Amino acid sequence: MVRANGAVSLRELARVVQTSEVTVRRDVRALEAEGLLDRRHGGAVLPGGFTRESGFPQKSLSATAEKTAIADLAAALVEEGEAIVVGAGTTTQELARRLARVPGLTVVTNSLLVAQALAHANRVEVVMTGGTLRGSNYALVGSGAEQSLQGLRVSRAFLSGSGLTAERGLSTSNMLSASVDRALVQAAAEVVVLADHTKLGTDTMFQTVPTDVITRLVTDEPPAHDDRAATELQALADQGVQIAVAGAAGATAARHEVPLPGQRRTRTGLRSAAGPLAPDPLPDRPARVADLRRR
Repeated sequence: MVRANGAVSLRELARVVQTSEVTVRRDVRALEAEGLLDRRHGGAVLPGGFTRESGFPQKSLSATAEKTAIADLAAALVEEGEAIVVGAGTTTQELARRLARVPGLTVVTNSLLVAQALAHANRVEVVMTGGTLRGSNYALVGSGAEQSLQGLRVSRAFLSGSGLTAERGLSTSNMLSASVDRALVQAAAEVVVLADHTKLGTDTMFQTVPTDVITRLVTDEPPAHDDRAATELQALADQGVQIAVAGAAGATAARHEVPLPGQRRTRTGLRSAAGPLAPDPLPDRPARVADLRRR
């Protein structure tokens, strides 16, 4: 699975081989000792530091429950009548399926998958960039895509990628995709990154969004034993990124957020398809990610 996908979570491995994460973790350690893979936050990647990009079929089968939960939570950030940009990726495709219900929405995208998900949404206007089709992820890239974004201004950009670290921010394995993602970021007042926990701590070749430009990260709940993921989340929060953590239950997921430095958490009105999410208690001090994971 690691060879096919480039990266895989312990949770996904345990599900496929029908065993416990404890057993999978032990086997992963043994394979790492033999130099066959590298352990990462809650998962494993091909050895060699920088992970290669997986194709769409592999990505679409990876961390499906986590992507669903992340998409549910991210969709609650979008309001009626907004204009947003949505980048390419399987997680953003899940988001687009939920945005079809938001009236008066304008979505600018370079992703054929995002456009397809919104094609029959009568109350959503879809604006596609120009560019050259990149078949591995069904995205439009190149100078045509970048030029079509010049002069554009929207409220938010929703982006995914191959890896996310506090040191470098969001990154991807393809130069053309990275260049278009940077153009999408330039068009937005706020940047929301959608990344499941297997991407935390993973660094790939081309930086797309520096950490200080990321407004908010929407991710899933890392496994309880994954202290490295918690450390990465805390490092992102310390640099001013707001962290929203969705449980794998999807629409009924609990919401946790780490505010910007100097701010207290407030009710943001986030809601799921099943109705408003129960608000978290509002502490007198900003919550740390380590505290949130113990709730």
